Amino acid sequence: MKLASYKDGSRDGQLVVVSRDLSQAVYASQTANRLQQVLDDWNFFSPTLQDLYDALNAGRARHAFAFDPAQCMAPLPRAYQCVRTAGWPSHGELLRQSGLAAEGSLGPAFEQRAGDALLGPLDAVPGAGPGQVLDFAAGVALFTGDIAHHSAPERALEGVRLLALCNALSLRPLAGSPAGLADAVATAFSPVAITSDELGPAWSRGRLQLALLCSWNGRKVGSTEVGADMGLHFGQLLALLAKSRPLRAGSILVGAPVSNAGVQKGSQQSWPQGFNSIIEKRAMETLQDGQAATEYLREGDTVRLDMQDATGRSLFGAMELEVQALDAGA
Repeated sequence: MKLASYKDGSRDGQLVVVSRDLSQAVYASQTANRLQQVLDDWNFFSPTLQDLYDALNAGRARHAFAFDPAQCMAPLPRAYQCVRTAGWPSHGELLRQSGLAAEGSLGPAFEQRAGDALLGPLDAVPGAGPGQVLDFAAGVALFTGDIAHHSAPERALEGVRLLALCNALSLRPLAGSPAGLADAVATAFSPVAITSDELGPAWSRGRLQLALLCSWNGRKVGSTEVGADMGLHFGQLLALLAKSRPLRAGSILVGAPVSNAGVQKGSQQSWPQGFNSIIEKRAMETLQDGQAATEYLREGDTVRLDMQDATGRSLFGAMELEVQALDAGA
């Protein structure tokens, strides 16, 4: 099942069901108006939405219309909590080896991010102000139902309701500034969020075995395998998050940036899968060339994310964010 939230002038949008090939959609208003309603009572609402999804894919849904990603908000525009974790050890290790850990601000295992204004797939992102630079972090997000306190990893995985692509944008301190000043700016999501059964065997034991495609200003910079180098799978990460408190329906776990380990070639390391954050690119350059050369995001830059199935079909729909001037719209 694939779900999205269409812009309707409200803060939470209008829930729509989207066809498997992302070509058609239908309003779910006869079942539920907002995604949070569905997450609150998944067992009650999801069977009816599944029936509507099946009818849409079979061409039998009444009042279906062409799906337009430009009309999408974040699938869940406001979340009770949004937590980021860098679940790929190679990311932190790369920053430590290069000496850029301070610039990257490795921080804690979990980072609380603002959940009050999550961005849609084509929304503009405010640029950096004086003394800071803007970076992206491409990854995968999980939307949960209720997960009990002290849940085991297998039980925590049962609380996963939907998956989406995400981009966690942060301001980083300029070189020479005090460490630890990285500041979350916004978190953006793909047009649709999907149930794990849509992934087939690519979703197994809490790992997503597909490539995340990342392009920066039209140039592909990453084709990283999401599940390949995860230190802990998503069930284990959710269980750690639930160790201190229960998680309520509508929580989002953001896994970003996806990172793959480098390959040693003689005395040099290379990263054939590319990168999903600029800080990683700068760390690679520092290790290979002795200094970082790549600059951070500028006004007008775009970052595009997508993920495709074995047939080359987009699973979540592509998201493309553009950096705008800091005072735009003021």
